[in-house]
Amino acid sequence: MWKIIFSPQVISIFMLVCSNCFMTYAWYGHLKNMSGKAWWIAAIVSWGIAFFEYMIQVPANRIGYTVYTLPQLKIIQEVVSLSVFIPFSMLLMNQPFKLNYLWAGLCLLGAVFFIFKG
Repeated sequence: MWKIIFSPQVISIFMLVCSNCFMTYAWYGHLKNMSGKAWWIAAIVSWGIAFFEYMIQVPANRIGYTVYTLPQLKIIQEVVSLSVFIPFSMLLMNQPFKLNYLWAGLCLLGAVFFIFKG
């Protein structure tokens, strides 16, 4: 059990999820929380948040690259990105759920299938 939890596959995906939370907030959080501020202030704050994203994302990709191919890492990142973005947009940005999210997710599952297929 512990071998699975601490495997490079799981660790890299977990780290990508964490880094994506920072990235999503850096990219879109200012739209809600800093809408009254100048754009350059929002950019500086976003860069500060993105620093933490990169501090997690770079080692995540280095760990992941030991067990995944580069295309597999990219597709994993896209799946993680959508998986983080949808709850973020609904819970923090008060956007309604749309069926298009489901269709996009199904398309990504198809991409996962083809990238990981022998």
